[in-house]
Amino acid sequence: MRRLRWPTVRTSQFDYDLPEQAVAQVPLAQRDQSRMLVDVGGNAEVQHCTVADLPLLLHEGDLLVVNTTRVLPARLHLRKPTGGAAEVLLVAPLDSTHRRWRAMVRPGRRLAEGVELALVNDGRPDVTVVVGAHLPGGHREVEIMCDGDPMETLQDVGEVPLPPYIHTAAADPERYQTVFADRAASVAAPTAGLHLTEAVLDACVANGVTVAGVELDIGPGTFVPLTADSISDHVMHHEHFHVPQATAELCLSTAARGGDVVAVGTTVVRTLETWAATGATQGDTSLFITPGYPFAVVDRLLTNFHQPRSTLLVLLEAFIGPKWRELYETALAADYRFLSFGDAMLVNRLAIPDASGEG
Repeated sequence: MRRLRWPTVRTSQFDYDLPEQAVAQVPLAQRDQSRMLVDVGGNAEVQHCTVADLPLLLHEGDLLVVNTTRVLPARLHLRKPTGGAAEVLLVAPLDSTHRRWRAMVRPGRRLAEGVELALVNDGRPDVTVVVGAHLPGGHREVEIMCDGDPMETLQDVGEVPLPPYIHTAAADPERYQTVFADRAASVAAPTAGLHLTEAVLDACVANGVTVAGVELDIGPGTFVPLTADSISDHVMHHEHFHVPQATAELCLSTAARGGDVVAVGTTVVRTLETWAATGATQGDTSLFITPGYPFAVVDRLLTNFHQPRSTLLVLLEAFIGPKWRELYETALAADYRFLSFGDAMLVNRLAIPDASGEG
């Protein structure tokens, strides 16, 4: 996808002090009790709510869009022929059989092509991973050797990969899945959706809000920090997306009748805005949404609090302007929990005047 370039924006603008104690290491027992900072823009005061209040904050005729992707148990703990430990994190399939994958391999550079890594067998199916060619981005091609369907085998032997800043093992791996998770394809959860429950969704529908789904297969690139001095020099990762025709039609009809399209998470924003920019309902996207981006679909955003110097924070500034820094300071002062297992915020898109000077 063509990268939009705007006047130089420094990466340092997206840095802030995130205390280690503010990073949530475990999820709350009840999903919808996560706190939710609400900012409707303008001079309105910030509200401190919970996600359970979301149905009361949306309006009849709005469209709530979620990412229905499921996190793949993509991490494999293996042994080298010498007996040393190795780890493979599957990133994306390279063929329809799901035997060949693009992967992150540790120790990746030192392993020769053709090396076979064996699963430590503790009563689980026999699995061998053959390391192949070097790929761009420091990845390797790997092939899964097993009896039967590789995807079914992964469900038995793989581990759901938690973000690198979470150091506590998951007591319940399903807590890193949304309640509407469907096709297993991502290596990270669409974390804003982790707060939603069937009760919250049912209450939204009862209040006249329509709920629809899209897919963005989240890759490890979502955790790659900005390292270049200018954000225009950041190379965005590619991820597969799919906007069902029904969801596309709902977005158009919602806008036509004056309702808001509310995205649950930055992955939904990137998916819908990719569709709007290209007309494609599926494919690969490397859309990097930066300040000045001409949003065409999304009006409101439910999102978590993001890492410093992340592409997600850049997207947030594009959506609400530099006010994010004030909101983050408010959240930190009020002991909100940050990152994947943390709390959330609901914000309205910044109104940008058109050429006539009208909003």
